[in-house]
Amino acid sequence: MKVSHIFRLVILLSLAGCSGKTPQSPTLDDVFTTRRSVRAYEPGRSISEAEVRELLTAAQNAPSWGNMQPSKYYVAISQEKHDAVLEMIGWNKDRVANAPVLIVSTFEKGRSGFFRGQPANEVGDGWGAYDNGLSNAYFVLKARAMGFDTLIMGMRDSDALRSLFNIPESETIMAVIALGYRAEDPQVPTHRPLDEIVKFF
Repeated sequence: MKVSHIFRLVILLSLAGCSGKTPQSPTLDDVFTTRRSVRAYEPGRSISEAEVRELLTAAQNAPSWGNMQPSKYYVAISQEKHDAVLEMIGWNKDRVANAPVLIVSTFEKGRSGFFRGQPANEVGDGWGAYDNGLSNAYFVLKARAMGFDTLIMGMRDSDALRSLFNIPESETIMAVIALGYRAEDPQVPTHRPLDEIVKFF
C-alpha cells in the first residue's frame, strides 16, 4: 500500500474518532423510518433521570413562536406517580403498564401566538398546541435515536392529572407520553399518497 494511501486512511480514521459517533449511530432517516407508536413494552427495564433529561433537552431545541418555548413536562419516574398516571389514561393502561416512564406534556397559555397579551391572529392558543406538538416530535425522535420507544396518548383524565402534579390552570394539558423499550415490532403503517396532501404551484 502506498504511503499516501496509508496517510489518508489514518486521517479518515482520526476524523471518525473525533466525530463522537459510533458505527451504530442511526441516521436521521433511520430514526424517521423506525419510529413507531409502540403499544407493548418490555417489563423490568429502566430509564434513568439523566436519560430523560437528555430527551427533554432535545425537545427544548424545537422551534416555537417567537422562541416563547411554551411547553412544559411532568415526569412520572417514581413507581407511585407512574402507577397513579396509569389509572388516568383509559384503555391505554394495559398497553403501557411496562413502560418505565410516563410524561405529561402541557403548554402555557397566552405565550405562543400572542403579542402584548392579545392573540396575534385567529389561531390564538392553537399556536401553543402547535409548538407543544413540535417539542413532542423532537422528544420522540430523540428517544428513537437513543434506542427508546414511545406512545403519545391523547386519551387522559386532565383533571386528575392536574391534581396529581399540581399543574396550574394557566397550562393546557395536551398528552401523556409513554417511554420505554418495545416488546414487539409494530407493523409499518400505511401513509396517504403524497399527491393527496401536497400541491405545487
